[in-house]
Amino acid sequence: MEHLLLPLAALPFPDIDPVIVQLGPLAIHWYGLGYVVGILFAWWYAKRLLANAALWRDHQPPMKPDDLDDFILWAAIGIVLGGRIGYILFYDLARYIENPLAILAVWEGGMSFHGGFLGTTVAMMLFARSRGAGIWSMFDVVAAGVPVGLGLVRVANFINSELWGRATDVPWAFVFPNGGEVPRHPSQLYEAALEGLVLFLVLRLLTHGFMKLKSPGFVAGAFVAGYGLSRIVVEFFREPDAQLGYLFGGWLTMGMVLSVPMVLIGVWAMVRARSAAA
Repeated sequence: MEHLLLPLAALPFPDIDPVIVQLGPLAIHWYGLGYVVGILFAWWYAKRLLANAALWRDHQPPMKPDDLDDFILWAAIGIVLGGRIGYILFYDLARYIENPLAILAVWEGGMSFHGGFLGTTVAMMLFARSRGAGIWSMFDVVAAGVPVGLGLVRVANFINSELWGRATDVPWAFVFPNGGEVPRHPSQLYEAALEGLVLFLVLRLLTHGFMKLKSPGFVAGAFVAGYGLSRIVVEFFREPDAQLGYLFGGWLTMGMVLSVPMVLIGVWAMVRARSAAA
């Protein structure tokens, strides 16, 4: 099938250097910048939500805005450690068993959202417990700003010419520099749109339109379920990891398998939040 798809039908891949600036041995990549900006935005946005008394009405915010100044380090550790460990365990365990030193080469890529999600969740639970804060409300304020970082990292994946989509003849396909000679779906941009822009707007509507911060856990549940659904949809256009391929001899991918529980957990959290608020 792939050899029938002519590269002439594809858009030219933009010539953007994955390295923003090189300072001797130190290289600043778009990928790393996406993580940094995403974390800083989520921290700033969560502080804004905590400081806006109108969004909470008669409910008490889980903590003071300044408390999040201490949490940002916890979040960064949870994202990096969880994301790296998750990628190793879920996607390429055999490679890292054979070459353990490669585990430290984070700058080469290899981060799992699902692992980062679990790592950040553990960090939030530990931090909330140490401060005596409401864990569900903390989940809400942190989750509300996360989609921006997800979108930025997916754009960086596109710039890096990685995690590209399946072969296609749609007019907006690209021939990726390391994706062979066939046009492919820019699945990274699909994810940036769904997991980033659309999901952020949905959560914004819930926090500012429907005032769901007064129902602890609802916004976080919407984020988890929304990400899971977005990822499942995009997996139909994204090329599976070469070392895994399709699972169970069919069309399932690891991304789908890991995202289905997220949808179920997210729906459960929203139902639980509505029942508690009733």
